[in-house]
Amino acid sequence: MRVLVKGAGVAGLTVAHELRTRGAEVTVFDQSPGFHRAASWLAGGMLAPWCERESADEAVLVHGLDAADRWDAILPTEVRRNGTLVVAPARDQGELQRFAGRTTGYEWLHEEDIASLEPALAGRFRQGLFFSREAHLDPRRALTMLREKLTMQGVSFVGECADEQGFDDCVDCTGAAQIGKTEGLRGVRGEMLYLQTHEVTLDRPVRLLHPRIPVYVVPRGGGLFMIGATMIETEFDGPVSARSLMELLNAAYALHPAFADATVVETGVGIRPAFPDNFPRATREGKAVVVNGLYRHGFLLAPAMAAKAADLVFNPTGRNAPCD
Repeated sequence: MRVLVKGAGVAGLTVAHELRTRGAEVTVFDQSPGFHRAASWLAGGMLAPWCERESADEAVLVHGLDAADRWDAILPTEVRRNGTLVVAPARDQGELQRFAGRTTGYEWLHEEDIASLEPALAGRFRQGLFFSREAHLDPRRALTMLREKLTMQGVSFVGECADEQGFDDCVDCTGAAQIGKTEGLRGVRGEMLYLQTHEVTLDRPVRLLHPRIPVYVVPRGGGLFMIGATMIETEFDGPVSARSLMELLNAAYALHPAFADATVVETGVGIRPAFPDNFPRATREGKAVVVNGLYRHGFLLAPAMAAKAADLVFNPTGRNAPCD
């Protein structure tokens, strides 16, 4: 079977991998090689279904539970299973209680436990939540390595869209490009930044709770940290706003004062495609399968969505559904 995949972000690449694993001959149309226009290039890469359950429906937890295992199968050695630490300043302890009440899969930590887990945070937080079964990966490494793997497996990448008539099926994974074309699909702006400092060492993603702008800090190695991310209901994709930059920097400083002297290496803005229920869909629409609406759950849910898309390719009469 010959299949054309449109889009080479995390959705397109995982779909291509799933199809190739099942024996399909795959061509990927990538209009913007290099990933820099893909929202997934700016992702946190957190495989954190229990933490995401705090603000998402049960389906995100159910379909994200095996995300780390799926990514391990796709890119062995790239998944770091160090868990997720959630903390809050003393004045915001109520936020920590609220977070705990909306999810599961954690254990409460006291000050000494936090210091043992992350020595850099010793004495800074009285309590925290530790989600030991969660994991993370570096999205930029993952995207680059997955593309290289697919190329070695014989997947073709083309910069001009091939004639769909020459393929048995087509999977559209063009994400935000379909806003305004797909009913109900909207854009949610996410802003992030990268900081460089050798004064802080973390072994896992740390989420700092705040009633206005909860943020996460994800270590990338070599003193590099990804700080993210805002969620703004707009499709404006201009540069990061001064307000968001100050909020993200203030949150990093609240986590550890040494971030005040860090170097701002990069700022980024991405538009996340989302449906009204903030849950992705894999549907057959005419002669094509469409995967979209990954919202803020790209790396968490992309492998499961890829499997659903492949099911629809190999079973064209299968019913349309959100990743069910």
